[in-house]
Amino acid sequence: MKVLLIDDDKLVCSSLKIILSADSDIKVVGTGNSGLEAIDLYESLRPDLLLMDIRMEQMSGLEAGEIILNKHKDAKILYLTTFLDDDYIIKALRIGAKGYMLKQDYESIIPAIKAVNTGQNVYGNEIITKLPGLIGRPEIKNNLDHIGISEREFDIIKKIADGFSNKEIAESLFLSEGTVRNNISNILDKLDLRDRTQIAVYYYKNIS
Repeated sequence: MKVLLIDDDKLVCSSLKIILSADSDIKVVGTGNSGLEAIDLYESLRPDLLLMDIRMEQMSGLEAGEIILNKHKDAKILYLTTFLDDDYIIKALRIGAKGYMLKQDYESIIPAIKAVNTGQNVYGNEIITKLPGLIGRPEIKNNLDHIGISEREFDIIKKIADGFSNKEIAESLFLSEGTVRNNISNILDKLDLRDRTQIAVYYYKNIS
């Protein structure tokens, strides 16, 4: 797996390169220290995954990520930052980043990279717990209507985004767990998603 590493702190960048290179499945093909470098290096190196900081001089990682994703829809970008900032999380979700991790959670970085490379969305526990408070139901519902999401499916999506288990969803909506599971399967098919986490992320990303 080819990884491009971007962080404005050169010491952090070097340390991350050493950590990642110790894994036989990962090859760090390039490093940079700004959003502008991220854009140029992504074009020239075409990595499998871009691991990038957010706050950087000249251009932020979020600005660079948006430019890259607008041109390369299949780009896999995983943000690695020290900031648990609502606006940053919102932006990362909206532009289509595959993940958002905190640097403090360093033991999860390599597993997160591998998960993103297989097509999963990865958000640290601290980010997942913030999502329900950032979600606005009416706006999401308007965006889901046009793809055939029913009122019941929408309610289940909202419960998933709020962190409810299947059993809790069933109890709160007066349904059987089997019905909940069937609805979740339908939701995954309609939205072309893989799992419950992606449902929650999709719910948030589609705020109008």
